[in-house]
Amino acid sequence: MSEAKLGGRFTFPKTSLTVQRMGYGAMQLAGPGVWGPPKDPGAAVAVLREAVAAGVNHIDTSDYYGPHVTNQLIRKALYPYPAGLVIVSKLGARRPPDRSWERAISPEDLAAGVHDNLRNLGLDALDIVNYRVMGSGHGPEEGAIGEQISVLADLRGKGLIRHIGLSNVTAAQVAEARAITDVVCVQNNYNLAHRNDDALIANLARQGIAYVPFFPLGGFTPLESRTLSAVAVRLGATPMQVALAWLLQRSPNILLIPGTSSVAHLRENLAAAQVTLSPEHLAELEGIASP
Repeated sequence: MSEAKLGGRFTFPKTSLTVQRMGYGAMQLAGPGVWGPPKDPGAAVAVLREAVAAGVNHIDTSDYYGPHVTNQLIRKALYPYPAGLVIVSKLGARRPPDRSWERAISPEDLAAGVHDNLRNLGLDALDIVNYRVMGSGHGPEEGAIGEQISVLADLRGKGLIRHIGLSNVTAAQVAEARAITDVVCVQNNYNLAHRNDDALIANLARQGIAYVPFFPLGGFTPLESRTLSAVAVRLGATPMQVALAWLLQRSPNILLIPGTSSVAHLRENLAAAQVTLSPEHLAELEGIASP
């Protein structure tokens, strides 16, 4: 698949890392509840190899997915990694035996998380690490993050991390982190219906910083809209392809990492980059946003 068919290219600020705007998120490769191995590990490996064969060179993961499962699958499928592949991981949580999601934000926790990622991915340094703020549910909450960002900056100084990003953060937390170190990307909950970050996206775009929506298709509550479905029918696309295409046209700094455990679904997601929305389509879709 050509570069143009993957939404074009984006270079993370102050880095040599250039990726296709359509990437892949690996969370769904773990078992149910993001716990344990998948039912069919071979199928998971096939999805990863198909993504890279299609031209995807941006994979989002974390060692607390599984835990350890998705990173081990990535290594099994793709190691030695092809030139230009950018693997983005995240820290800030851990999965205890009761399968809950706990904060892991002490200096010791963050250092251990980096080493877990390095070991399971088979890397000497991580391209980008997002500090994931574990707020209430899947939304951000205010609170200082300077201590954690300083720890990551120290780990970068030791050569274990190349670049730092943020996840599930407020605009104030972005500003706090940027006062400490360079931030190359922000990963928040955003999609056609959930538009709380419109102003943040615009501000990041002015700075050349990537914005990476998680739950681009609605997450645990998939997007449902008569308007979305109607536009999709007229375009000969699926509603989810239209939702992804809208994100790509929303702002040039938006990168997509839709996840799936199916090769067929992966191909469908990647084909969304070929869907072009007219001004009329965009005007219709704008009305879907929650008040």
